[in-house]
Amino acid sequence: MPVTPGTAGGPSAPPLPAIPREALRPALELYLDLHAHPEPSGAEHRTADRFAAELARHGCAVTLGVGGHGVVGVLRGGPGPTVLLRAELDALPVTERTGLPYASTVPGVMHACGHDLHLAAVAGAAGELARMRDRWRGTVLLVGQPAEETLTGARAMLDDGLYDRFGTPDLALAQHTAPLPAGTVAHATPGTPLMSGSVTLDVVIHGRGGHAGTPHLTADPVLAAAAAVVRLQSVVSRETAPSEQAVLTVGALRAGESANITPDRAELKLSIRAFTDETLTRTRRAAERVIRAESEASACPRPPEFAETSRSHPLTPDSRATARLTDVHQQVLGPHRVLHTPPTTATEDFSRYGSGGVPLAYWLLGVTGARAWREARAGGPPVPPNHAPGFAPDVRTALPAGIAALTSAALHALEEASP
Repeated sequence: MPVTPGTAGGPSAPPLPAIPREALRPALELYLDLHAHPEPSGAEHRTADRFAAELARHGCAVTLGVGGHGVVGVLRGGPGPTVLLRAELDALPVTERTGLPYASTVPGVMHACGHDLHLAAVAGAAGELARMRDRWRGTVLLVGQPAEETLTGARAMLDDGLYDRFGTPDLALAQHTAPLPAGTVAHATPGTPLMSGSVTLDVVIHGRGGHAGTPHLTADPVLAAAAAVVRLQSVVSRETAPSEQAVLTVGALRAGESANITPDRAELKLSIRAFTDETLTRTRRAAERVIRAESEASACPRPPEFAETSRSHPLTPDSRATARLTDVHQQVLGPHRVLHTPPTTATEDFSRYGSGGVPLAYWLLGVTGARAWREARAGGPPVPPNHAPGFAPDVRTALPAGIAALTSAALHALEEASP
């Protein structure tokens, strides 16, 4: 993800704030354990239990099973504002290739997006906030959200009464790992989106199967799907204004089992991303029009089917909170470790926590070690990004920064409103 150039992570950067050993060690142990035992979206049984146990150890009242495997820890400090800290429980269907001694032990599943680090940072922040309870008044909600990767977990928790049962927060906080220098954080420019919204579509093109040697007796869905994939590229290049950002990706195309059989269906999976809901809707309509037209051009016997499997809104952090927390993080981490980032077409469902007008604060957390960063800038191997099999955060630098960023942000909000 591009950031404003600077000296982040360089020799002039001040040392990271010290996190007490009693807070850092259990957070690191939690991270290593979760990384080695990842669970995919919707199956986060062990992860939820492990996170819940860590919150309980810090004195939180813990509730499990909110919106699926969701976890809510409540840390009370008397009358005052409510601040929510969110992390995600789920991992990805990725086979890890990091060579780390604590690499995933689950075949085909990996914490390739840093959710394990998010959970460890929230748990560490819970410990710090519990230790400093005499400094603040209010309530801290510590949320472990399931199914973020499918963009369904936040809505499920809210639909299960998250705010009704535990209180509507005055501010919701979250951070996300990014291939930036470890020990840095990056905020959006106040008032601008940080992440795009998205729509995910599952598509079925219906053909008429038959023998590969008699193609004139079939309606080939493979040809229709292939033509649609190529034609879909024109939706962004020819139907979207150059000043307006949009991304349309066909992430999967499945059809057939044998070379000598024309199948009777082909399946596509589409991801559409944009920075306004209007652009998302327009791009989706254009994609459906293209697929219908290619289906008809191939004489398919019936129209294609479309199923929206997930949707997220663009994530625009609250302007006031962003400006204030940028200052807070500069004071805590040092100005050289606080960057500004332009909008990224990564997407996530944290925007749903803004339901009812709740202000959101969200930033990126750098996780790339100094050596890997220097080598990449010198023309060496690129830094493995999120979702890559080689994604390997420099946890010893990134975790203390993540704990400090969350703790200082929550403390600022709580202390500001406390007498």
